[in-house]
Amino acid sequence: MKKLLALLLALTMCMALAACGGSNESAPAAEEPAQTEQAAEGGDAAQTGETGDLPVIEPGKLIMATNAQFPPYEMVADGEGVAGTGLEGIDVEIAAALAEKVGLELQIDDMEFDSALVAVQHGQADMVLAGLTYTEERDELMDFSDPYAQGVQVVIVKEDSPIQTADDLANAGLIGTQRGTTGYIYCTGDYGEDHVSPYDNGATAVQALLNGQVDCVVIDKMPAQTFVAENPGLKILETSYVVEDYVLAVNEGNTQLQTALNDALNELKADGTLQTIVDKYITAE
Repeated sequence: MKKLLALLLALTMCMALAACGGSNESAPAAEEPAQTEQAAEGGDAAQTGETGDLPVIEPGKLIMATNAQFPPYEMVADGEGVAGTGLEGIDVEIAAALAEKVGLELQIDDMEFDSALVAVQHGQADMVLAGLTYTEERDELMDFSDPYAQGVQVVIVKEDSPIQTADDLANAGLIGTQRGTTGYIYCTGDYGEDHVSPYDNGATAVQALLNGQVDCVVIDKMPAQTFVAENPGLKILETSYVVEDYVLAVNEGNTQLQTALNDALNELKADGTLQTIVDKYITAE
């Protein structure tokens, strides 16, 4: 009897130990998915920081590509400039206001205009804001905001030029433009590449006009007014060449950033901030 009781007691103890061992082995398996999910959430938070889910190139920053030779929309400042960027102008102030709206720090990279477009397409900048206008060709590569300002393409000539209206461009020997701009696109489309000479920026194109290398320059009205004021002997034709809307652009398919920036832009329109910025740089005539 004692042997039987001892045997039963030993069996009971083995069963108890087996039950405890099963419980200890299964606990980590039950907790592992929860720990993995928490780690994944922590990784996402580390990547997005304070920016939420906005898909930006660098966490916490809104990187803008532009060409800072397009007054009064973007130009080099005498001092620190807007938000310490070293630049100033309508687009620069709009960018700073947008960055504040979406909770990001603004960084501006200054480069040639066509390089700014490529920078967004290749993931080197989050947006381009540079007196940019919509075209169907660009729409295949980038996504655009609603218009925020209107631009007018005008013609700069020497004061004694035989070119008197925009219609006379058909008879112009050589038209100067800024490379990659809609001025270049329109002129090459209307008159052919052989009659258009592209330059890295508007100032260089105007200098080519002064040097007699081109017969006129097609460029946006606002920088045109600045160039003419700084260079005696030049004038702007009274008839405009093209009227267009300015927009900002992000990389094709980045709809989340596009929507966030577009919503912020419309808020700046609604509360009067956008008009205040424009009025600061463009006074009524």
